[in-house]
Amino acid sequence: MTLAGRLLLFLTLILCSVSVPALAEVENAPGANLEVSLITYGPGDIYWERFGHDAIELRDTVSGEEVDFNYGMFNFDEKNFFLNFARGRMHYLMDAEPTTDEEDYYRQVGRSITRQRLALTPDQAAALRDFLFWNLRPENVGYNYDYYADNCTTRVRDALDRALGGIIKTRLTAIPGGMTYRQQTVRLMSAQPWLMLIMDLGLGPYADQPLSAWKESFLPETLQNNIRAIAIDDGHGGTHPLVQSEDVLSPNRLDVPPNTAPDLRMPLGIAGLIFAALIVIAWRSAKLAFALLGSLFLIFAGLSGLLMLILWSLTEHHSAWANANLLLFNPLAFVLIGSLWCARRRLQPSRLANGVLMAQLAALLVALLLHLLPGVVQQNQPWILFALPCWLALAWTSRKTSH
Repeated sequence: MTLAGRLLLFLTLILCSVSVPALAEVENAPGANLEVSLITYGPGDIYWERFGHDAIELRDTVSGEEVDFNYGMFNFDEKNFFLNFARGRMHYLMDAEPTTDEEDYYRQVGRSITRQRLALTPDQAAALRDFLFWNLRPENVGYNYDYYADNCTTRVRDALDRALGGIIKTRLTAIPGGMTYRQQTVRLMSAQPWLMLIMDLGLGPYADQPLSAWKESFLPETLQNNIRAIAIDDGHGGTHPLVQSEDVLSPNRLDVPPNTAPDLRMPLGIAGLIFAALIVIAWRSAKLAFALLGSLFLIFAGLSGLLMLILWSLTEHHSAWANANLLLFNPLAFVLIGSLWCARRRLQPSRLANGVLMAQLAALLVALLLHLLPGVVQQNQPWILFALPCWLALAWTSRKTSH
């Protein structure tokens, strides 16, 4: 073994010697000595931190040992990690760390830390502890991650609900949520507008389904807020709050996400009108600019449609399936690029190009009519407002070229 290898092994053994006693104290403590808390970490600056994070803390009140259990670990060195990520087969892991080690990082980067001490009975605390340690076993530690339905927060939520006999799910399922998956995603990603737009474009109707407070608790901050209102049986014929106390252990020092999702209809609608106007103006006075602008839009439409088709047909990203934006942007747009350059030389478009353009206008009409149907309809009005004037401008210039 090399010197570097020996040093790494030595450091690993030191870390293990520090963390193992803490785990042992909590693992062997009676339920009456266990204090259970939900730890919520605020959103970070990096895009993958925008949704926040959380953990379950178990504290042995006799020894003072504290351990955080979280479900947010993944391994870049896993075989085919990036391929699996692209295909929607993301493997996440559970982890347990001494609370101090876990929280030091969040303090350093300025993310808020909030502890909610929960009113579990000794039997419930012991059952939760046993489940968490069972979950740490090598055969149980991994799970297939889903952005909305099975993530690091839903796992924490479900573990607490299991220990409490299902009371959290019962209470929160009966309460309507405040936002959809799409609205929460756009709200939290609004600090990175380019990524926000990509995610909004790629989300299908799954993201627009009405949510209960239970489902909306896929977010750490939402779960934190929702459990404040839960009351549980006190064992004497009455009830008391599940959250016994709530303390901010470290304040937030970063920009706070907005409380509501930004409305994208106005900015995308204006962008569509401006781009369409530029296409028409260029067709009248600068044919090269016309061909370039039109090609830019068609390449965007074709690539976006191709990506949406891949997400639907070749991946397990079910939140992107059946995306109605395919009616606005699809790979057939590539067929029309050649006709733009023909129009620059005042050559009429081919019958194929005319047919594709008519089919695209019909698809736009279908996209509009879908919003008249009852039930859950994909909320893609911003993209309709962007695409409609651009396609109409291309259709108008094509018609003028044909005459």
